[in-house]
Amino acid sequence: MRRGIIKVAALASLLGAADMGGRAAQAQTLPPLPQSHAAGPLAAASTPASSSAVALMADRVRAPGGDTLIAEGHVEVTFRSSGKTSRLKASRVIYTRPGAPGQPGQLQIEGPITLLDGDNIVILANSAELSADLRDGLMRGARMVLNRRLQLAAVELNRVAGRYTQLYKTVASSCRVPTTGAPLWQLRARRVVHDQVARQLYFDNARLQVLGLPVVYLPRLRLPDPTLKRATGFLVPTVATTSKLGFGLKTPYFITMGRHADLTLTPYLSPRTRTLEFALRKAFATGDIALHGAFSRDELLSGRIRGYLFGTGKFDLPHGFTLGLDLQTVTDPAYLLQYDYADIDRLASDVTLLRARRNQLIEASAIQYHSLRASDDNTTLPFLIGDVVVKQRFAPALLGGEATLSFETHGHYRRSSTPGSLGRDLARATVRLDWRRSWGLQNGMIASAMAGVDADFYTIGQDPAYPDAITRATPRLGLELRWPLVKTTARGATQVLEPVVQLLWSPERPPVVPNEDSTLVAFDEGNLFSFSRFPGADRLERGARANIGLSWQHFDPAGWSMGVTVGRVLRASDPGQFAPTSGLGGRRSDWLAMVQLKLPQNLSLTSRALFDRDLNFTRNETRVDWRNNRWNLSSGYIWEASTTTSEWTMDGAYKFNDTWTGKANWRFDFSTGQAAYAGLGLVYENECVAIDVSLSRRFTSSGIVSPTTSFGLSVALTGFGTGAAQNQGARSCHP
Repeated sequence: MRRGIIKVAALASLLGAADMGGRAAQAQTLPPLPQSHAAGPLAAASTPASSSAVALMADRVRAPGGDTLIAEGHVEVTFRSSGKTSRLKASRVIYTRPGAPGQPGQLQIEGPITLLDGDNIVILANSAELSADLRDGLMRGARMVLNRRLQLAAVELNRVAGRYTQLYKTVASSCRVPTTGAPLWQLRARRVVHDQVARQLYFDNARLQVLGLPVVYLPRLRLPDPTLKRATGFLVPTVATTSKLGFGLKTPYFITMGRHADLTLTPYLSPRTRTLEFALRKAFATGDIALHGAFSRDELLSGRIRGYLFGTGKFDLPHGFTLGLDLQTVTDPAYLLQYDYADIDRLASDVTLLRARRNQLIEASAIQYHSLRASDDNTTLPFLIGDVVVKQRFAPALLGGEATLSFETHGHYRRSSTPGSLGRDLARATVRLDWRRSWGLQNGMIASAMAGVDADFYTIGQDPAYPDAITRATPRLGLELRWPLVKTTARGATQVLEPVVQLLWSPERPPVVPNEDSTLVAFDEGNLFSFSRFPGADRLERGARANIGLSWQHFDPAGWSMGVTVGRVLRASDPGQFAPTSGLGGRRSDWLAMVQLKLPQNLSLTSRALFDRDLNFTRNETRVDWRNNRWNLSSGYIWEASTTTSEWTMDGAYKFNDTWTGKANWRFDFSTGQAAYAGLGLVYENECVAIDVSLSRRFTSSGIVSPTTSFGLSVALTGFGTGAAQNQGARSCHP
């Protein structure tokens, strides 16, 4: 076998290497496409094949004449040109030497034939006449598979210049063809032209059939082949039906704007609205931007043009800086919810300049807020907010340890001119110094010393209750003792038990500045061992206090782990700085407990709770996440005694089999005894079609929106462009 291959390869090189290598391929003339194709891709001239080489291998070979070579048994012809390899396999090949200089030889081929054209095209045929470079010729009883997704079967296939493939009396589908009956869907056409360079498919007199029944007739149709990621044309339409807007249809049209930009326009038509949605993406050398929005005329707010515009951007600047942009604006408060574009009630537009290094952070931002809540007055809320933060970490030469020097500025402006809290404007500059050093003791304990000071300068406008300028300085001191105890069990599990005690002190002074950034306080395991549990700078935790806690962690070799944290804050006296509902009020705070459990197969549970001295729960938050090959479930429950909050949320999906997936989400308010939101969805997806059906209901109402029911439906025929999710059901062809 090996001797025959070597002999035939050498003989083929003697017969054709001089004529086949480096020759210009001869273009064959195809019947012109209809005028709607505008001379189409076939008007291009064939280009010479450069750096080409041909090899022929077979089990048996004979040369009956000087210009003819007959190869039989496992025949393989390989043509390499310009980095592309085409390989043909057949049972018998007759090679005829070219009759004129500059032309490739001819191959008469008997099947079964398999032609592998590059990495993404497979052609099967019964018989063929092809040029020796496999770029031109005719194939009969052909079947072509593109990118292992889309299959085209034709009575006859014509190849031209290695670029164009024309198929006559063609059936195209990405569905698996059953042994009896018709596939789920198929496109039948009198002629199909595939342009390998433009990666486009042109259909003449196409008919879409579903389960063998004709549905749509299309005289002309152009579709991207499965290898093309971006192409101008229509995308999958979507049915969108709501109780407010009625039955509607969305038909997106994708427009490529060069290699670095694209625009999607989506007309949305229903009996009650005329809407145009848009999405623009643009990439630059140093960043990118994305804008999306919509404009509407509807019966819900007649006589007005409604709309919204959201945008994001990110750019790399010199010296390691990045620039971030966010834009959110809407014409009226109800628009986003009525059209189901976004479930937010406060808009934020900002510009951020950031540089983060190992020992340095520089961040500057400007934010504009606008509330959509009916209960909010935007003139009395901070409208413009500016912040600058500069942090530098270093090691003090004299004290040792680690220190951080920070400089921060903050300012906000209200549009209201009412004196007092409704119109107060404020600006602050802060210099903060923090220091910490730790020592390891002989018994395994870790002792740490901490110190810091904050120097603040405030200017306050439109509030007679405070001076125009306020200066304050707040020092702080602290000691910490940790004792990490590690144990390894006989089964190889590792357990870590760590008690922690912190003794902290800050001056017990009454506040002298208004509280603008620390009105909401949370008590959890993240700030149990913090100098201050206030989230902002206007309030600093005061007085002498002790933060005590105990944590235990278990890491099992079987793949599961568990962690428990318990802690509390004890004070020498009560400065009255925390509300009782925060869990931090009084001389003794509520007990904090947190449990986290992680099991194999991506199942995790996290629960944190606050309970008072009588072990009565004041707050509880529990979350469960479970993900495996079939389940994708996230569920959470929150309960708070002070606000009578009791709410359960759930978001999940279940894969019934390889094609069917169910989805559900739910938000139930136990305090009111009714659901706030509910949604159901069903997705069917196989190798050739994706169907997504959804139904949702918003039960809540406010001053701007009322309960709404929405229905959605989309059907996508996959196999064209990048339409197949996860390349599901990809085809494979074997010689």
